[in-house]
Amino acid sequence: MTALAALPEDRRILRDVFGFDDYREGQEPVVQALLAGRNALAVMPTGSGKSLCFQVSALVKGGLTIVVSPLVALMHDQVAALRLAGVAAETINSSRDRMENVAAWRRVAAGETRLLYLAPERLMTERMLAALTKLPVSLIAIDEAHCISQWGPAFRPDYEALANLREHFPNVPIAALTATADGATQRDIAAKLFANDAEIFVAGFDRPNIKLAVEMRRNGSQQLLAFLARHPGESGIVYCLSRKKTESVSRMLSEKGIAALPYHAGMDKYERDANQDAFMTEPGRVMVATIAFGMGIDKPDVRFVFHADLPGSMEAYYQEIGRAGRDGLPAEAHMLYGLDDIRMRRVFIEQEDSGDDRRRREHQRLDALIGYCEAATCRRNTLLAYFGDDSEPCGNCDTCLDPVELKDGVAVGQQALSAVMRTGQRFGAVHIIDILRGTETEKALASGHDRLPTFGIGAELSKDAWRSIIRQLVAGGFLRLDIEGYGGLNVTEMGQALLQDEETFSYREDTIPTKAAKTKKSKREESFAPLNKEDTGLLSALKSLRLRLAKERGVPAYVVFSDRTLIDMAQRRPSDPVAFAEVHGVGAAKLRDFGDIFLQAIANEDIGVPAESAP
Repeated sequence: MTALAALPEDRRILRDVFGFDDYREGQEPVVQALLAGRNALAVMPTGSGKSLCFQVSALVKGGLTIVVSPLVALMHDQVAALRLAGVAAETINSSRDRMENVAAWRRVAAGETRLLYLAPERLMTERMLAALTKLPVSLIAIDEAHCISQWGPAFRPDYEALANLREHFPNVPIAALTATADGATQRDIAAKLFANDAEIFVAGFDRPNIKLAVEMRRNGSQQLLAFLARHPGESGIVYCLSRKKTESVSRMLSEKGIAALPYHAGMDKYERDANQDAFMTEPGRVMVATIAFGMGIDKPDVRFVFHADLPGSMEAYYQEIGRAGRDGLPAEAHMLYGLDDIRMRRVFIEQEDSGDDRRRREHQRLDALIGYCEAATCRRNTLLAYFGDDSEPCGNCDTCLDPVELKDGVAVGQQALSAVMRTGQRFGAVHIIDILRGTETEKALASGHDRLPTFGIGAELSKDAWRSIIRQLVAGGFLRLDIEGYGGLNVTEMGQALLQDEETFSYREDTIPTKAAKTKKSKREESFAPLNKEDTGLLSALKSLRLRLAKERGVPAYVVFSDRTLIDMAQRRPSDPVAFAEVHGVGAAKLRDFGDIFLQAIANEDIGVPAESAP
């Protein structure tokens, strides 16, 4: 038996269909669980290839795989990408006319389709379920699965009905995939969707190629322009809190000669779709948007995400910055925040049409994000710790590259931790601050906390100062915020060590930087080998060719080939189909459909003929 024949079926499909020699980290265990007929919840970083887990599994298992997706645009892009890879995929959705949907269903019913993409609203109708239960459904995949959980950052009531899928398809394994789920959200998904009968795979949350930075807003427009000056001609997203600000920032950037477009839910659908298409297919576009833009946006070469206002939670922030650098190359996530948008976020939570329990948790999530903004040590440590990941200082965030001035906080830290301990580790920051400042509230008097040794011990500090210190104690791992409970503060092992003088604590008094940003490169930025001059010229020609082919087919450019594939192509300079098949991301279908075109472009570039001149 040859080595080629000995390849397992999933790895053969990985190579021949998708053009990959090996799985990325975290993918293979999920595939093996699904192939063994087990349910799986996969929490994987954005850009880590979650979709490939169910796509490979679907092709190995045969029959029909149903894919639940929240957005029409995402369905279209994934179906287009699968078809270019030679996979029979379909979508039935409201954006297509009836005849298109009928024709797609006939192909599904005839057994010609391997993957069918549906929105939850369409899947969970009686008529669709009745029709699908008559077909050989072998796998169900639910993308953006955090939408199922009311604790997730993008809860959609229509997703809740998916909890009934196991009744309609009792012997069909279900895959739930998301990049955004803390412990509470994971447990909620597992309970609702699987009745806790599933394997949970958490592949880590780190995106080390994204540089993280946060600063207080002083002059937002000037800070944004200064940031964009470091990214000339690059694609990126600028997130704004309101529709009005989205329009004004987009207009301001356009007047400054930056190719910016607005996107928000209040725009005409035609204009909104046109702007999204331009962003996805044209190089160097900057999308100025509310959070209406983003879920399912899979553009690999987004070089930055700039938050002009504070996001709603750590989960939302993580999801939004995850749209940058999906090609693995250096990217930046930069956030401005101020008191006004903290106040507005509080108002949004209070106005939300939900129960007191959810509002309470959302306030706690916002507190965690503010703690991240005020972190005095490695920002990535704070972000990953929130999701339960441990990490070393990253060397690729503002606090690592430009350390802030810190104040010795052992005394105030011990005072705060002592107040938490003496009150039973069940109260939130508001009550703890009242105890520290000696405020005789009704709660303090009724509980007898006015007689504690810590009552009034920190009266010389303001409420705002104590709020910041407590947030930094949370961010530093000395205190834990009970998000699933009632927001009580708990002292961690590190906190216990601080109380016993076995740990130190330093804090920042404010977050306004006092030093100019350093220009030194991070370790990770330096680790990416640059292309030489000749390869850069060829890469530019290949990108132009890719854009032309994408426009001809009406798909985003990355669906033809990713930037990573083009970079590998430019460096390898393959001269025949065998060598072209070795390029990262080139499967059998893309070799057939695009091999000759790109080989000719490379050959012409090598002999000095511009790629655009190639017939």
